[in-house]
Amino acid sequence: MTFTDIPAEPAWPRASPGAGTGRRPAAIALGLLTLVPLLLAVVQAARAPRMHLLLDYWHVLAKITGDDGSLVAGKIASYHLDQPFVLPSLLFWLDAAILGGDNRVFSVLTVAFAVAIVLLLGTMLPSTLDSGKKWALTSGFAFLVLSSHAAELWVQATNGISWVPAVLCSVLALRQAHRGRSCAAYASAAVGCLCFGAAFPVWFALALTGWLARRGRAAVLVPAAAGIGVLAFWFATKPSGPQSLATSALDPSGRLSVLGAALGCLWSAELAVVAVLAGGATAAVLLLTGWSAVRARLSDPAGPAGAAWVGLGAYALMLAGMLALGRTTDAPVPGGNVGLISRYVLVSALATCAALTLLVLHRPRLPRRRVIALVLTISFVTYAIGGTKASGVDSGYAPLGVTAVALRVGAEDALRELRIEPGVRPAAQALGAYPFTGDFSLGCGGHELDDRLDLPAAVPLPGPESPSPSRGVVDTAPAAGGVLLSGWVTLDGRQPDCVLVADGIGTVVGGGVTGLPRPDVPGPASGWRAAAAPGTTRPTVVILAGRTLHRLTSTGVP
Repeated sequence: MTFTDIPAEPAWPRASPGAGTGRRPAAIALGLLTLVPLLLAVVQAARAPRMHLLLDYWHVLAKITGDDGSLVAGKIASYHLDQPFVLPSLLFWLDAAILGGDNRVFSVLTVAFAVAIVLLLGTMLPSTLDSGKKWALTSGFAFLVLSSHAAELWVQATNGISWVPAVLCSVLALRQAHRGRSCAAYASAAVGCLCFGAAFPVWFALALTGWLARRGRAAVLVPAAAGIGVLAFWFATKPSGPQSLATSALDPSGRLSVLGAALGCLWSAELAVVAVLAGGATAAVLLLTGWSAVRARLSDPAGPAGAAWVGLGAYALMLAGMLALGRTTDAPVPGGNVGLISRYVLVSALATCAALTLLVLHRPRLPRRRVIALVLTISFVTYAIGGTKASGVDSGYAPLGVTAVALRVGAEDALRELRIEPGVRPAAQALGAYPFTGDFSLGCGGHELDDRLDLPAAVPLPGPESPSPSRGVVDTAPAAGGVLLSGWVTLDGRQPDCVLVADGIGTVVGGGVTGLPRPDVPGPASGWRAAAAPGTTRPTVVILAGRTLHRLTSTGVP
């Protein structure tokens, strides 16, 4: 008997009256294990920076907000990255208007949405499934969806709010279709399409689910027609020209590589070939179990098991295909493959969840202990692999920490270099969004904007040509207000506490961040970035270490 010849709808074995007692401790342990990735994600979200650092947040906020802080309703329906962005746009504006522009709110909300996805997947498991297998799969869903690979989604949650709501609505639509609630499924899919283009493929997944589950012609034709209509409307209304990382080149091998990496990126942090191989294996499982379901639909009056799970697998495959159609590997990203970008890890997570569940459903005689071992091994291994990406999130976004100061002082040239639209300042000020709040601080030993420093008392540091263990430099030449200042400093092996910028009389006119990676300079994390108010001539960069001020020279690049 081959894999695809296995009966699609087995007669589930009934447990004996005493069997549940032995299973209960295992179920409790697996249930507690499910909480582990949730708690880890909550801790990461709580420690996320307050400041929104990504250009998407400020670009959208500038577009939908008037200079007086009012919501420009007509702009909400406009596309962002060539895709609908209605719900995230509203969330961006509400966050700025009501919550002071706090990234941590989005962080917690993104984790909550991800948890909702896990719960929805858990409720899609058959009620007849062995409780130990059910808890093992649910625990696996938690580790896969809340994977350490996805930390970027809730550490800088502009990414999360952009992607996760659309995926959540898509999973909800499939869950409603699984329960036979067609209208609720269509409503969920429609809301998802207002969130982001990631929900577009779910219409066709709903049609497949309806056909496999024998829901009738309407359950197939209505979502299929809606999906075609959505795509046609999008093609007719989307802006012309390529978006970020998009390409019109044919490049079939590159596009297949992106598809494979998107499906398998849980298995690699930086090596694209590993992700592609894992993605190929995942796709093979989904296609084989999907074909088995199709055969059961055609030959078995009872129909296939897990029609909605086949739909979920198809949704993940189509979502990966959408990424591949719009991108190739010719992009400056880790591993040279767009499929490895952290925000796309949800594609791999959903595909793996569907593959594991379909394997369990189509192999009902697989012992419970083997199911638990398989699911937990995949969960732990992929979570451990993702640690590399999780640890790189903070360091990757650290150089953007100067954004708050640049916005506050109006350093427009610095904002442009940070790829943030300077025109957002009036709207952000009117809304009272951070950093335009009363509790804004430079975080530098109590020194704030407009304070006076005793510059003559500051210890001058020698330049990079000096053999002294304490030295530093301002790389930016000429140093001036309004531009993005950068450089490095070492203080006898010690990292500085913070950086300030003062004008000629010692008035603090700016600040920034320290502890940035500088591989070209000896010493750990010796880089710094700062911004100062425009119009400041010959600014002085001051480094604070403890209570001692150090003055940097401006002699060019080391």
